[in-house]
Amino acid sequence: MKFLRKFLIALAITTGAVTPTFGDEMMRADSHAPIGVMGDHTHKRGGWMFSYRFMHMDMADNRITDREINPDMIVTTIPNRFFGSPMQPPTLRIVPLAMTMDMHMFGLMYAPTDWITLMAMLNYTEKEMDHVTYLGAAGTTRLGEFTTETSGIGDTRVSGLVRLFDGENHDAHFNIGVSLPSGSSDEKDRILTPTGGTPTVRLPYAMQLGSGTLDFLPKLTYTGKSNKVAWGTQYAGTIRMERNNGYQWGDRHLVTGWLSYSPSNWISSSLRIEFDTMGTIDGRDPQIIGPVQTADPDNYGGDRVNLKLGLNFVASSGLLRGQRFAIEGGIPLKQDLHGPQMETDFTLTTGWQIAF
Repeated sequence: MKFLRKFLIALAITTGAVTPTFGDEMMRADSHAPIGVMGDHTHKRGGWMFSYRFMHMDMADNRITDREINPDMIVTTIPNRFFGSPMQPPTLRIVPLAMTMDMHMFGLMYAPTDWITLMAMLNYTEKEMDHVTYLGAAGTTRLGEFTTETSGIGDTRVSGLVRLFDGENHDAHFNIGVSLPSGSSDEKDRILTPTGGTPTVRLPYAMQLGSGTLDFLPKLTYTGKSNKVAWGTQYAGTIRMERNNGYQWGDRHLVTGWLSYSPSNWISSSLRIEFDTMGTIDGRDPQIIGPVQTADPDNYGGDRVNLKLGLNFVASSGLLRGQRFAIEGGIPLKQDLHGPQMETDFTLTTGWQIAF
């Protein structure tokens, strides 16, 4: 809280004495969408923008559809898909307890013309998942806990944003993009098996850094503003176009809408609702096997509804002139998951943008 208070004071000092204009364009904190929305705006010819986002996600506890299920129930009632293979018990014996993901995203936008803006985004991802292992082939005796970790470059996104309409208070554009498989999909780490062994194995899909496939990324975005209020909506799709090691992630469709209010040009608050649906994994990687739910491709995807609250800031004078700072936190309102699967507890996205 002390850091946030100092941050707000610094922004007030740098922006309070000057009418917020930048070139010929009015600078408003709400002229960009909440920081968790990607590809939300275009630029005029010759315009550039650099951006950095940091996204953190916490996951914990498990559920099947919308019902919570505890680890003891999982290991006594959920069949092991791989039963019949060597050393595979009839039920699941390893249960994930919690997962965190931190992602550093670096973006670049450039507009060669007034009607098209080019965008590229690179990311560096760190994942950590805690597990509990149960002893033997049955029962609820816990053998111990272990943690797996992965980190590295994720998949790279490149796209073109094509302007459809550019009015005084209303704008619309669509994105045509692809995700390039620059992230690793064969990460390994050491695990604890129900027999007490500690082999190094290929980790389940959730712990990999990339999809391993070329993915199509269509988007359609509309934004509007009036006096101190701004709003917008966006559809974003992820369509898998090929297979990787015998499998492909499920297609994803995300629809979001937001409303923001600016008491002053340098600051705005936002409320956003997000509807997110994703299919199960089709096929499977023959090297991903084990008595754990994350090794089963059927235990991925589902439907989520998320509530997100944010703050946007823009500086119009001083050393920070032309720079934007933003933060957005999110919690789930509804989760209907293909499970057993860990639920999302909280997300936080912060960011910095500079355009010239």
